[in-house]
Amino acid sequence: MQLDLNLLTALDALLEEGSVAGAAERLHVTAPAMSRSLGRIRRTTGDQILVRTGRTMTPTPYALSVREQVHDLLGQARGVLAPNRELDLATLERTFTLRWHDALVALSGPRLLTVVREQAPGVRLRFIAESSIDTPELRRGQLDLAADADRPSAPEIRADRIAETQHVIAVRHGHPLTEVETLTPERYAAAEHITVSRRGRLSNLLDDALARLALARHVVASAPTEQAALEFVRDSDLVVTIPQSTARTGAADLGLVLLALPLQLPPAAVYMSWHQRYDTDPAHIWLREHARTALTSAMT
Repeated sequence: MQLDLNLLTALDALLEEGSVAGAAERLHVTAPAMSRSLGRIRRTTGDQILVRTGRTMTPTPYALSVREQVHDLLGQARGVLAPNRELDLATLERTFTLRWHDALVALSGPRLLTVVREQAPGVRLRFIAESSIDTPELRRGQLDLAADADRPSAPEIRADRIAETQHVIAVRHGHPLTEVETLTPERYAAAEHITVSRRGRLSNLLDDALARLALARHVVASAPTEQAALEFVRDSDLVVTIPQSTARTGAADLGLVLLALPLQLPPAAVYMSWHQRYDTDPAHIWLREHARTALTSAMT
């Protein structure tokens, strides 16, 4: 059977966009031309690939099973057909999508954007919010770079531990904990706490550390970001425990007091992650180098 490799590009676009119109727009062809390509793909594979469900189209089980393989094959083909690996930053036009922890965006994003604009004015950065659930954007090629506290477990995802920081306590001026001579684990546990969790969790490794001392804290709320938690703390007797690197700026802006944590707790780590398909991509290597510098500078 003679195969038309152009169908691989069409199939990748159809699976990523989930519609004939979207795939046609992505590849800059007409909708009828993309519809004909879909017909050829169906005849070649013996599968419908996309089926209509109401006003939308849904991928078949076969389409879902080969989506990542198709995307990887297409990336490999492009690498083979693009032997020129020299990077011309002055003419580079590319949009990178980055999913970073919100505090890291605030601390490091402006520094990274400044360098990028100076060196490659045609490059754009899209910082997107973290999701409350685990998402596969790195594997699907929808995300170029992630930076957060979680080390990815998938073998095809690269991860660099680029920085770490200790935890501290943030409270308002005049909080009862600021007036004690010695802040003990017992006094810390007895306070009312707010946790930081994008998933709304009310417990974390702090509770494990306290449990080893036969202590338990009273958590009254959770907030999705450090900045939101600090706002709760500003006008109440709530206590929040967060990484020192992200606490410095936020606490200073709100006039809060930072106290040493009276517990032995592992440092908070920051991992930068990307898919292995970008290991040798010159533009991605350039971005990673500057992202790493921006993140480590903000964490120290």
